[in-house]
Amino acid sequence: MTRIGVIGTGGWGKNHLRALYELGALAAICEIDKQKLSFYTKKYQAEGYASTDRMFSQEKLDGVLICTPTSTHYLIASKALEKGIDVFVEKPLTYDSSEGDKLVGLAQSKHVNLVVGYIERFNPAVSELAKILEKGDLGQPLLLEFHRENRWQQQIKDVGIILDTSVHDIDTARWLFREEPREVFARTGKVIGNHEDFATIILSFSGEKTAFIASNWVTPKKVRQLDAVCTNGTATVDFISQELQLDDASGTRIPRLERQEPLMLELRNFVDTVEGKAKPLVEGRDAVQTTRVAEAALKSAQIGEKVAIKSLK
Repeated sequence: MTRIGVIGTGGWGKNHLRALYELGALAAICEIDKQKLSFYTKKYQAEGYASTDRMFSQEKLDGVLICTPTSTHYLIASKALEKGIDVFVEKPLTYDSSEGDKLVGLAQSKHVNLVVGYIERFNPAVSELAKILEKGDLGQPLLLEFHRENRWQQQIKDVGIILDTSVHDIDTARWLFREEPREVFARTGKVIGNHEDFATIILSFSGEKTAFIASNWVTPKKVRQLDAVCTNGTATVDFISQELQLDDASGTRIPRLERQEPLMLELRNFVDTVEGKAKPLVEGRDAVQTTRVAEAALKSAQIGEKVAIKSLK
């Protein structure tokens, strides 16, 4: 049986526990909160540890999920990779792209997988749109317009909306266009927290291809939508309902898609990767590049000018 440990059970961590347990791969849990650790080890009949060092020394693990605050990702992921363990890190991989580069290099030197949790790639509506764009059913994609909005819940305190939220759409734009953006122009502002809580980002790709990303923690209504404009039609994705609508010269159609939980699909991909049955859909290199784009967006907002984006070597 594939044995995977989960580090961190807050926020998304508790969802990872449940999904991994349902996949039959949960072996150990690491959590510094004793109450949480006791509750989840009993609920899922898994071994519990209060420190990563102890878990790594006492458990023979095939992989780990790191669901701790992003500021701790580098240290924990480094320990796991050094031990030759496949690693899944919740997004973003790191807040600093240079640290992400080091993790990618370490994973390569140890010949293990470094996977990052950009979950929107596993949304059935998004993955179906990716297939449609790749086949050219709507012609060539020209514009991707993202809207990701809802009221701030005061859970994120160390960074603003770009590194926490906009990165989802930065990654999705990179994936759907199948290339890296070349320049970014961004405007941000804050009305609630200490960091930016609304942002507008324009990414320039080759030719005239453009991604427009609007994110905010201000509006009370929850919106997760993508509109794709192509040379022969348009597509609209509702991330929440997982509905995809296609419009072209023949009219409007809504493909019948099976509703599935993106997190379960994401973790199944990681388990399959650990077992050598599949390749990861989101690798460490993807996450580093997404962080680089986010860093450039923050710089653009600061100086009020467009910024060139460095690509991975």
